[in-house]
Amino acid sequence: MKVVIQCAGRKKQTAGTLVAGDGREVSFVAHPPAQTTDLRVLARPDDLAPDGRSWREHLVEYNASPASNQLGLLPAYELYDRPVYQDLRQAFGVSSLFILSAGWGVVPAAFLLPDYNITFSSSAPREFRRRRADPFNDWPLISTAEDPLLFLGGKDYLPHFASLTAQYRGPRIALFNSTIPPAVDGLTFVRYETTARTNWHYLAADALTRGTLALPDVSSGATSLSN
Repeated sequence: MKVVIQCAGRKKQTAGTLVAGDGREVSFVAHPPAQTTDLRVLARPDDLAPDGRSWREHLVEYNASPASNQLGLLPAYELYDRPVYQDLRQAFGVSSLFILSAGWGVVPAAFLLPDYNITFSSSAPREFRRRRADPFNDWPLISTAEDPLLFLGGKDYLPHFASLTAQYRGPRIALFNSTIPPAVDGLTFVRYETTARTNWHYLAADALTRGTLALPDVSSGATSLSN
């Protein structure tokens, strides 16, 4: 099985970032304010850097030689300040774990990511909140394997997951904790029963790593799971 988990707002303080040609660090946000700062560059991932290439293209080039990593970027599974990401990596292996990033798309766990502040959360400030219609060239950096693909994430990230994994050949499973399953074609939904209403997917991820989250065969229909 392969696992995709949504990103988290809290990043580690040790997270590095891309640097502009004048030495300023690049802070990636969903909607850069009109007023700029002399201390840092505020940009979207698909904005153009001074050399005419997008920052996304720069990040691809940077990942082509990950061993050097002079800017101290962290692998995606280490970037977020929650232990569950590293627990999932330990349980499933780095090649079977992927991160759904609101700023970059679906990326492998080992892919080096810079610090960023972009989210689909409706409660986030406008500068950081990404809207569905915002133009992002998101990466679907996941193979079209036939292994079951499990998504751990909230409803704000679910449409993004469904779209970016549409070409995946294997069965796609998504947990939910509402009374009614989400209306998204092509996914098998499994209810995870919990009293938590925020960040409940971390509880599900923890149960998965401990082996206490039993997933049904995808042909068996929707099933309720409890923590």
